Amino acid sequence: MVDKGTHTEQMARARAKWDAKNPEKRAHIQARSAARGFIRKRATLPDLDELTALIDARRKELK
Repeated sequence: MVDKGTHTEQMARARAKWDAKNPEKRAHIQARSAARGFIRKRATLPDLDELTALIDARRKELK
């Protein structure tokens, strides 16, 4: 059976290896998570209005 400490260390090494191989994807995931957290926990109505306008503009750019 694998010792819990060893398993955790293996997971940390695997995560670090993945992060090193996928820096752009990692940055994307972190930015998305930060945006979602801000919207859910801190955004005020004016913030949400501004974000809605920014999202609409971005959608038009991507079409």
